[in-house]
Amino acid sequence: MSRTEQYRAHLQQLCDWEFYLLAESRLPGPRANLGLVQAVADEGDEAQFRRWLALDATAAPVNTPGEFLPLCGAVGLGRLLAEGDRAALPALRAAAADPRWRVREGVAMALQRWGAADMDTLLIEMTDWAHGNRYEQRAAVAALCEPPLLRDQTTAEAVLAVLDNIMATIPGATDRRSDGFVALRKALGYGLSVAAVAAPPAGLALLARWSAVDDTDVRWIVRENWGKKRMEKIAGERERV
Repeated sequence: MSRTEQYRAHLQQLCDWEFYLLAESRLPGPRANLGLVQAVADEGDEAQFRRWLALDATAAPVNTPGEFLPLCGAVGLGRLLAEGDRAALPALRAAAADPRWRVREGVAMALQRWGAADMDTLLIEMTDWAHGNRYEQRAAVAALCEPPLLRDQTTAEAVLAVLDNIMATIPGATDRRSDGFVALRKALGYGLSVAAVAAPPAGLALLARWSAVDDTDVRWIVRENWGKKRMEKIAGERERV
């Protein structure tokens, strides 16, 4: 039995989860208890998820046990999405701009759950988020650039198209010092290479095209992606582009 399965079994025996979740959150600390997060998402219900996600940064400050609850709430709503409940989507989109980075990461994890169940529909939704605010764009990058979701070249090429649309918002940007832009830049700094290795011809062509753009942040994003070890798999094909 895996650790997550053990957590699930334990949660099934509990009447009041919150004390247990706070005690087992591993917060404050560098890494929350993600195995427990997944177990909560599997076993919890919509009322719990929405109540926890509604806890703002005053009620559940960053890097405290309290922050664990909205993190669990976000990922739990992802399970509902995966089950076909689109009503969970507005709350997740709003949480994509949460000031707490763990909650924002919870949104990406929720979207990945959705993608594991219905990647085509996730791609349609992320195409819309690609035209949203910087945090929504960042959530789209983080959600889509997950190797297990890039199961075939067609899917990876569709992800690259979404990334290309987001990259097109970088040159000429006037919000480069904003927290949202910084978060997006960091996500793009690894995301392009994740998709590129899953569809090398399209990925290499995209990187080559953006490497020719005279923009400081674009150059940084391209350079960061080429520096990833995963790119060694397709480095030999670079000369053919």
